[in-house]
Amino acid sequence: MRAIVYERGGDVSVLRLVDRPVPEPGPGEVLVRLAVAGVNPTDWKSRRQGPAAGGWQIPGQDGAGVVEAVGEGVDRALTGERMWVWEAAWQRPWGTAAEYTVVPVRQAVPLGDASFDLGACLGIPFLTAHRCLTAGEFVPDALHAGALADHTVLVQGGAGAVGNAAIQLARWADATVLATVSSPEKAQLAAAAGADHVINYREQDVVAEVRAIAPEGVHTIVEVSAARNAATDVQVLRSGGAVCVYADDGGDEVTLPIRPLMAPNARWQFVLVYTEPKAAKAQAVTDVAAAVAQGAIRVGEAAGLPLHHHPLDATAAAHRAVENSVVGRVLLTTTTSE
Repeated sequence: MRAIVYERGGDVSVLRLVDRPVPEPGPGEVLVRLAVAGVNPTDWKSRRQGPAAGGWQIPGQDGAGVVEAVGEGVDRALTGERMWVWEAAWQRPWGTAAEYTVVPVRQAVPLGDASFDLGACLGIPFLTAHRCLTAGEFVPDALHAGALADHTVLVQGGAGAVGNAAIQLARWADATVLATVSSPEKAQLAAAAGADHVINYREQDVVAEVRAIAPEGVHTIVEVSAARNAATDVQVLRSGGAVCVYADDGGDEVTLPIRPLMAPNARWQFVLVYTEPKAAKAQAVTDVAAAVAQGAIRVGEAAGLPLHHHPLDATAAAHRAVENSVVGRVLLTTTTSE
């Protein structure tokens, strides 16, 4: 099979297209013939660090394709099923930037009739967004239609991949969704994703706009840049609310005022999907799969998430695009078409 591999850390020049034997699924695993793979910031950050000592790594956490074989203990009826794959390369060498990958069966989820492009866009962004929307003290642990009907959510950075996922999931759960963006073009994307109110933070006073819409403040803030937005977040969070920080865009340290956050019993929750509690992650997979089955998740520019396709042999360009913060979702075409 064709696969992208790196054996040392560095820039995109360490990525090599190689031919490797198709792996065999072990006990509890499935072999998936991939059609499309997603590229996440984790991929280039991990590539810069390099694989485990003396090892090799196929990058890529997310993907979609068809189960070709199953290991011992796995229902053989899964063979031939269309699946989306999540967290393939976390502490494992078999990522999704390849024609095939092997993952534990719980990390391959039925895709139904949804497109492989959509399947490859799930995984890390949607599981991260789910955690952000459910980690607060006064929000439900699970999402479904109506779960957030009496909640207001602020998505800081509504045109990003996680921001888009948070908007779509929050709207599916019937929350009122506010999103901040930095340009009119990104405002169109956030609105297309389903945001009820979009605020251009370069042109508008975010605190004033949020308070005009939600006088008591917002229940949850999905935060991409805590270092830049902390002062704003403090002013718009309602009593018992939570700021869920999933990235360090704009700086890796944040300063918080104690008393203004102590009085309302506010929560600051830091989110890394790879190490979040197993039960929370399992619930996220269940809920995202349900949203897909109900047709609540969309991809493409009309859904606020432009898609950028690259062939497998252009994985370096795909990594570079994500590293340069391209707007939308970067995908690798690995083997089969729809």
